[in-house]
Amino acid sequence: MSSNITIRNDLKNTYKDVYTDETLSALSALTHVNKRIKEVMATRMQRRAARQQNKTRIDFLDPASTIHGTTINVQDAREGKFEGSVIPADLQRQWIQGTGPAAKPNTPVENSIRNVAYALLSGADGWMFDGEDALGQVTTMSLDNQRNLKLAIHKDPVFLIVAANVAEEMNRWSRSFLGRDIVSDWEEQLNFTTKIFRARGLHLDDRHIRDADGVAMAASIVDSMLYVVNNYKALQKAGSSIVLYLPKIQTAEEAGVWNELLSGLENHLGLEIGTIKVYVLVEQLEATYQLMEIRAALGKHFVGYNTGRWDYINSVSDAMAWDKDFINPNIEAITMKYGYMRNYEDRVRRAVNTPDINGNFALWQGGMEPDIPVGSAAGVSASMKKAVAGAEREQGEGASGKWVAHWKMVHIVRPVWEKVGEANQLGREFARLTYSQQDADGLILIEPAPTDIRGARNLLSVALQYGNAFGQGMQAAALKPADFFGNDDILYLMEDMATGEIRLSILWEWAHKGAILTENDSEIDIKAGDVFSETLYRKLLVQEYEKLLNAGNKDVYDSSKTTTLPIAREIADTYILSGTKPPWFIDLLNINLNNTNLDVAKNRINLYMNTLAKEGTRITENLDFSK
Repeated sequence: MSSNITIRNDLKNTYKDVYTDETLSALSALTHVNKRIKEVMATRMQRRAARQQNKTRIDFLDPASTIHGTTINVQDAREGKFEGSVIPADLQRQWIQGTGPAAKPNTPVENSIRNVAYALLSGADGWMFDGEDALGQVTTMSLDNQRNLKLAIHKDPVFLIVAANVAEEMNRWSRSFLGRDIVSDWEEQLNFTTKIFRARGLHLDDRHIRDADGVAMAASIVDSMLYVVNNYKALQKAGSSIVLYLPKIQTAEEAGVWNELLSGLENHLGLEIGTIKVYVLVEQLEATYQLMEIRAALGKHFVGYNTGRWDYINSVSDAMAWDKDFINPNIEAITMKYGYMRNYEDRVRRAVNTPDINGNFALWQGGMEPDIPVGSAAGVSASMKKAVAGAEREQGEGASGKWVAHWKMVHIVRPVWEKVGEANQLGREFARLTYSQQDADGLILIEPAPTDIRGARNLLSVALQYGNAFGQGMQAAALKPADFFGNDDILYLMEDMATGEIRLSILWEWAHKGAILTENDSEIDIKAGDVFSETLYRKLLVQEYEKLLNAGNKDVYDSSKTTTLPIAREIADTYILSGTKPPWFIDLLNINLNNTNLDVAKNRINLYMNTLAKEGTRITENLDFSK
């Protein structure tokens, strides 16, 4: 039942435990959705190009209109006149959700699957195993990720042996840091955490499968099919919900495509519509204008929203690239309390606590805590206080929980919600959403904040390091600016793909819009009021790149300095200097996966940028598909 799809090389046999007859049957049955996804992604690019050309802002939908691709009236959606979902028992309390990949690059199963053991023994209420921003895509990592999850969910002996060893390692750490064990019965602990999977967004293609027309299969189809089909029976047997996180949705029309895909899968498997539950990551500015419409389009599948930070900032920067007056400050200044960010968060909390036609509310999961408790005593203490304060703020604002990027943070942040003791904040009273010009203006509100050379160095250094890590298969990486290597008072932060996206986006703004620097900098003779220029950027690039070349192996692997790091520099340089702003940093990285030849990389980068400029389209397929 897979004659209408092509799997490259011998992967069908190598990963026959992932590409089972059941999964291939589902993929074959749903392959028609691939064409629909390509259509909405083309429409997305056309909207983006029109905004750039016509210098127009995103706006709210016409309340009298119908959501494209559905029969849902916009005003009905805003008023809650749709059927949503009752929150299942295992999602009622999600005080802390951890997030990270279920696999490591180029490692055997016994080592790679340790990621899953740490997650499920962490004490997190849920763990979002990432198939997207934090999962490396070199070689067959997407399939390793699926394999490890299947082994863990089915409690395969391979996983259980690893889990027993990991539990003891975790306790050794917790005794020294917390003064107590955090895992008392590891076998029982494995049942505590709700398993959640983040599929790749509609804008990404799978690297291993093409449809009957030779078109790369949307990664969203592949990820959701493989995860759900391989695991739904085991999850249901254990009394667990089947839960996905859906990333990078920009419009209610796109949410409708997801609904079509998930409903089609449920029909194929003989499941009741709405069996698969989804959170939506609000990572895109346009989505903030259509929150109720997105809820309505996903209907019985939708359980909640998540308010992230990096990806959302990137989307605002990208949507406003045409506006010379819209310039973000230092990334460190753009907290959830900043201008457009606090307005974004406020709209999300008001959207989830607007009831549907049956009186059902939805969940709001707060943002990411990237800190890791590793460093000097003073550095860790200061960072942990900041992390707890951030969690207290979100809990007070109405979030039912938040994310952490490392298992060690679970028992540091979770007590914020434990002390309050409420399972969630469903139905907390907030004013209904309004759709005025003032609301629209608030979603792109820039406020005065530092814009300085220190900020530029931080942006550039971390962006280069992230591109380098991506090329090595580490899309989740602990990073900090090169000037702080060796300074244990400045902690590493767990970063993922959004890290690179936003840092290059802001640097592009500064270079092309002439950001006014707010601070003096004696090191390179800059005074407050000077303009950030391409010349200044080039000078900083030379300096920051040199620091990475001279860094120790701990911070920048020596083997990468002549392989993936030069390619990361070429991509960053092309992105920042291009008059045509690339829509996604990840595109330029993806077309260079498994490539360490700089000349090949330059040709591919030029091909991408020329195609974008001339045709307005992205290259998203695996250029090495036949290899």
